[in-house]
Amino acid sequence: MSEIKYKRILLKLSGEILAGDKGMGIDPVIVRGLVAQITEVVQRGVQVAVVIGGGNIFRGVQGGGTQGIERVTGDYMGMLATAINALALQDRLEAEGVHTRVLSAIEMRQISEPYIRRRATRHLEKGRVVVFACGTGNPFFTTDTAASLRAMEMGAEVLLKGTKVDAVYDSDPVKNPNAKPYQTISFMDVLQQGLRVMDTAAISLCMDNHLPIVVFNVGVEGNLRRIVCGEQVGTLVQG
Repeated sequence: MSEIKYKRILLKLSGEILAGDKGMGIDPVIVRGLVAQITEVVQRGVQVAVVIGGGNIFRGVQGGGTQGIERVTGDYMGMLATAINALALQDRLEAEGVHTRVLSAIEMRQISEPYIRRRATRHLEKGRVVVFACGTGNPFFTTDTAASLRAMEMGAEVLLKGTKVDAVYDSDPVKNPNAKPYQTISFMDVLQQGLRVMDTAAISLCMDNHLPIVVFNVGVEGNLRRIVCGEQVGTLVQG
């Protein structure tokens, strides 16, 4: 078995990933694939925390822009959507025998535990997967920012941004067939070039606290294991 490079990780998943090709809702095939990868690294002794988005169900920014919903209300609706995704992920992980806890920044005692940092850390130490729902619990903050914040609070060694693309490119690879991927790039270059890795608040938070980010295609089987074992996968963003 390969030596583990990262013993505690935070995995950031967008809600859109759960939708697969459907665009909306939750694709059970996608969820099973994600759970298989998480289970694989948990069995290797890696402590895994997850922050999940809700864009497959509702995005607060879009709601305010296209549906006439006030931004703050839309953001809270988006937070509730992340709770739905968190429960779906928990259900599948538990079915695979992986002990999982959902911790929510918005109190919903019937379905999740309230977020308390020490409690979350203790769950990780006991080998449980911790899924963080409802972002930071505040409007105007994205789940990217929540992922950076929770990674810092949990003492994660790396933030893994699971996406549908295999790396960070110097331009949009869909629009530009000659776009070049980066193996490594600095936080400052990401900010100065306006690359869409994570939002600027999340990047700045990671930069200030020296937390590396790996952007990778989470849809490729085995990628999560390769990263925690120290293989070069995707793009490493660091200071």
